[in-house]
Amino acid sequence: MQSIQPIQIYTDGSCKGNPGPGGWAAVIFSNGQMIKELSGGDANTTNNKMEITAVIKGLQAIPSSSKIDIFSDSSYVINSMTRNWKRNVNKDLWSQLDFEAARHQLTWYWVKGHSGDPGNELADKLAYAAADAASKGDTVMDQHQPSEGLTHIDEGGNASMVDVADKNVTVREATAVGAVTMSKETLNLIKQGLIKKGDVFTVAQLAGIMGAKKTSDLIPLCHPLPLEKITVELKIEESTSSINIEGYAKTSSKTGVEMEALTAVSIAALTIYDMAKASDRQMTITDIKVIKKSGGRSGDLDFS
Repeated sequence: MQSIQPIQIYTDGSCKGNPGPGGWAAVIFSNGQMIKELSGGDANTTNNKMEITAVIKGLQAIPSSSKIDIFSDSSYVINSMTRNWKRNVNKDLWSQLDFEAARHQLTWYWVKGHSGDPGNELADKLAYAAADAASKGDTVMDQHQPSEGLTHIDEGGNASMVDVADKNVTVREATAVGAVTMSKETLNLIKQGLIKKGDVFTVAQLAGIMGAKKTSDLIPLCHPLPLEKITVELKIEESTSSINIEGYAKTSSKTGVEMEALTAVSIAALTIYDMAKASDRQMTITDIKVIKKSGGRSGDLDFS
């Protein structure tokens, strides 16, 4: 039986002045994909309060009895939960955290702040933005409250498309990458245009573009988007005997375009495999991931 992968929650807190206006954030991942961002602020708080609050809010967003990995750059939080550090202050928050923690199977991880970890960097950015907004009197950063739970699961545990009606239309872009590794002999056949099915690069590029346009038909809970631009670039990498793929998608919409970029890369990779499989049945499609995105609440992110 395949083991259930833990949900991952990255949390962070921020404070201007300490005490002063502060913000918290929790970013939730499932199966390697970000599924929810939560953030909020307080006009008069401390950094430690925001660190604890971030974990509480993240756990509140997850159904009971879940297996969860918690990542925080707060030694205060991690050591208090794992090494019984004294809790002389913030006792009300510690009580809430203990209650939420008891509902789940938790593993705690300390992560070094500002070390390039994508989840931690995003949580830090959201918490800082929440603290900045709180300093201007706005303490509600995320309209999707933690009580709503996972964005694609309704209260009954059924699959559900996210309601984006209240979101703003912004220009959204995303870039994804992937690779197809193969034998040197097969790579040479592709370079020389000797694959019997035809021009591998041209067909794979067209397939990737067409695939991106069909994303909402392929992925059940994706919103159909008015795509403004799609590109698929393929480059030969001799050192690894592979073809590297980069897919880019752009839209002006209320939701992100990451899935379209990922679909472009995935379909292009599958097309390469289909066209060259007669020469190499052991080709491997690998490392498909988003490396850049822009637009929306989380702003610009670069994981490259």
